[in-house]
Amino acid sequence: MENRIPTEGWNREERRMSENLRSQAVTGGVQRTPNRAMLRAVGFGDGDFTKPIVGIANGYSTITPCNMGLNELAIRAQAGAREAGAMPQMFGTITISDGISMGTEGMKYSLVSREVIADSIETVCNGQSMDGVLAVGGCDKNMPGATIAIARMNIPAIFVYGGTIKPGHHNGRDLTVVSAFEAVGQFSAGKIDEAELIAVEQKACPGAGSCGGMFTANTMSSALEAMGMSLPYSSTMAAEDAEKPIALRNLLKFW
Repeated sequence: MENRIPTEGWNREERRMSENLRSQAVTGGVQRTPNRAMLRAVGFGDGDFTKPIVGIANGYSTITPCNMGLNELAIRAQAGAREAGAMPQMFGTITISDGISMGTEGMKYSLVSREVIADSIETVCNGQSMDGVLAVGGCDKNMPGATIAIARMNIPAIFVYGGTIKPGHHNGRDLTVVSAFEAVGQFSAGKIDEAELIAVEQKACPGAGSCGGMFTANTMSSALEAMGMSLPYSSTMAAEDAEKPIALRNLLKFW
């Protein structure tokens, strides 16, 4: 009978060269039979236990438009990692929206959430002995949170930016979420009526993506690209542009 218990990489020389140096701690040898039994339930097969396990840290949520387009990218990343010969494992993390919680007691949780996000990604990657991580984020706190986690761990990692929102349009001018803030002041000063205020509110944020301007998310995406933590040109792609998933696939080819 063929021996299907993974034993590769368990002498010192093989461990040095192995691509699953970390994850073999939970996938290799007779003692890890129960571990492999659980991994089989989530899609691992006989030939998968010697492959590197890559975490897909998915910042998707419907709490804010910044993150509502991330799940498609995370799913594509999962498929691409598998095609590249890795075993992807997807997990989520939390979101607090600065734009929505601003001016409320909820804003007290915003900065703290960055550390919670960093801790959660680090906890999963180290707790599950993952060999690498691809983090997908798009808002003010999951972008620095993911980056902090990556900096803490000595494993291959890359960040994928979800992309900026496209502008809204009203009466021949482009709108962003800042237009809504400005409209509040204009209405309070009697410069616009309620109908105009509502029109700006309805059209300022037309779909998925981070706040349209050089605010935290887009500034961080530019910085991460310059630091080499994401692909060149990825910071300038809109969340709903067709080139965004294409760029992700290109990333996975060369990672």
